[in-house]
Amino acid sequence: MTTTVNPVLRVAPAAPAEAAAHFRAGLAFHTDVSDVAAALAAGGDPGFVLVDPRSTEAWDQGHIPGALHLPTALVPEQAGRLLDRSVPVVTYCWGPGCNGAARAALALAELGYGVKEMLGGFEYWVREGLAFETWQGRERRAPDPLTAPVDAGDCGC
Repeated sequence: MTTTVNPVLRVAPAAPAEAAAHFRAGLAFHTDVSDVAAALAAGGDPGFVLVDPRSTEAWDQGHIPGALHLPTALVPEQAGRLLDRSVPVVTYCWGPGCNGAARAALALAELGYGVKEMLGGFEYWVREGLAFETWQGRERRAPDPLTAPVDAGDCGC
C-alpha cells in the first residue's frame, strides 16, 4: 500500500519549540505596516525612528509622514548625526519587491543601531489606505480590500 503525502506535509512541521524560536527571531527583524501605523497614530514617542532610505525622487513621489529621509548611500556619513544609537530604527522601501530597506537596515546594524525592516514598504502603506506625503502635500487613497479591511485599516493579525 502506497501512501501519498501532499506537498504541504512532504516535510513535516518543525517541533513547536523550534517553530517558536524561528518565528520569535523573525519578529526581531521585521515589523509590518499596521504595527508601524498604530505606533505612530498612538501619539507621543513611538520608541523608534522610521527611516526611508530611497532616493530623493522616490521620497518626493511619496513617503510616510514623520519618516526621516536618509538614503542608504548616506548612512555611513550621516547616521551618527541624525540618529541616536539607543533608539531603534525601522526602515522601509518601495514594497515587497525592493530590498532597499534590507540594505539600509544592514548598513545601520553594521554601525551599531538596533533595526527592523517594515514588511510591505511604502506600497502597502498606501494600499492600506494610510496617509502619505508627496512634494505636493498630503494624500490618502482608499484601502485595497485585498490588503486591509476597508473599514478598519488593520490586518487583524
